[in-house]
Amino acid sequence: MTTPNLAKIERVDLREAWPNEARDFTPWLAENLDQLGDALGLRLEWQQTEAEVGSYSLDLLARDVVGDRPVIVENQLEPTNHDHLGKLLTYAAWYEANVVVWLTNEFSEEHLQAMHWLNQRTSEGTEFFGVVVELWRIGDSPYAPHLKVVAAPGELRKSRGRSDSLSPRQEVSLAFRQGLIEKLSRGHGIIPRTRANASGAYLVVDNVLSRAWYAAIWHNGKPGLELYVDKRGTEGPQWNQMIFQALEQDRESVELVLADSKLGEWVVWEPAEGRKRHARVAIYRTGDVFQNQESWAEFQDWMIQKLHKFRQEITPRLKEFSIQE
Repeated sequence: MTTPNLAKIERVDLREAWPNEARDFTPWLAENLDQLGDALGLRLEWQQTEAEVGSYSLDLLARDVVGDRPVIVENQLEPTNHDHLGKLLTYAAWYEANVVVWLTNEFSEEHLQAMHWLNQRTSEGTEFFGVVVELWRIGDSPYAPHLKVVAAPGELRKSRGRSDSLSPRQEVSLAFRQGLIEKLSRGHGIIPRTRANASGAYLVVDNVLSRAWYAAIWHNGKPGLELYVDKRGTEGPQWNQMIFQALEQDRESVELVLADSKLGEWVVWEPAEGRKRHARVAIYRTGDVFQNQESWAEFQDWMIQKLHKFRQEITPRLKEFSIQE
C-alpha cells in the first residue's frame, strides 16, 4: 500500500498577513467584502472605510444591497474587549445600523453572551453578528482566510436549551424561498445556491459568469428576477460597468422581450457608478410576496418563466466576457 503524501494544515497568526489592523486588514476586507457577505448570507456593498463618527471613526461602513440597510463592521485582530463592544454600540447608534458586525480573532464567553443578548432584546430589524477571523495554510501555500460566524440572529442558544424564533416577515420569506426551491429542483432540474440567512429576500439561481448571477428577488415584497454583476478588486467596478453597458446598448430590445407594461412588468437598470460597485438589471411585476400569500404559486411560476427568458436574452450577450475572464 502506497502512503499518500499529505501535508499538515496550520493556523497562522493574523498579524503575519495583516501587521496593522487599520492599514492592512481593513483595506483587505473592503476589497474582499464578498467573503464577509458569503459568511453572513448577505450581499454587501462597500460604502466607506474609517467612516466618521464624531471624534471617532468606524472601521467599515457598508450596505445590505437586497434589504437596502446600513451595515457597520468593527474589526479587532486580538481577543474581544469592552472597549470594542462600546465602540460597536456607539457606531451602530450613530448610523442607525440594521446590521452590526464584530470581527475578531477570538470571542470571550462574556462578549459572545452579550451578542446573543443583543439579538434577543433588540427589534427584529436589527441583527448582530459575531465573526471569528481565521488564517490557514498548508505547507508553504498562500494564506487562506476563513470567516466563521459564531453569533447571529435567531441562532440556537445551546447554553439555555432554546432557540430564538424568526420574525413573522422572516418566516414568510423563508417559506416562499423553500417553495421556490422545490419548484425549481423538481419541475426544472435546477438546484439553486441557497443561503443560510432566512431574512434575505432573494435566491441565487444560476451563475452566468464567475461574479455574475441570476437571482429571484422579493425585497420590499415585489416579485422580481435580476442579473447581478459584482466583480471585486480594484478593476471590479470597471468590469461591472462594461457588462452593464454591453446590455444597455440594446436596452430597447431587451425590455421589449423581458417586460410587458400591460401585465404590470417593468425593468430597472442600475449601473456601477458612484458608490455602487455592482451593476444589475432587474425585472419586477406587480404584487407583494408578504401581503399576497395566496398568489405565491403565480409569483413563483412567473419567476421561473422569466428566468428562462433572462437566460435566452442575456446570456448570449455576455459570451465575450466569459472569454476575457
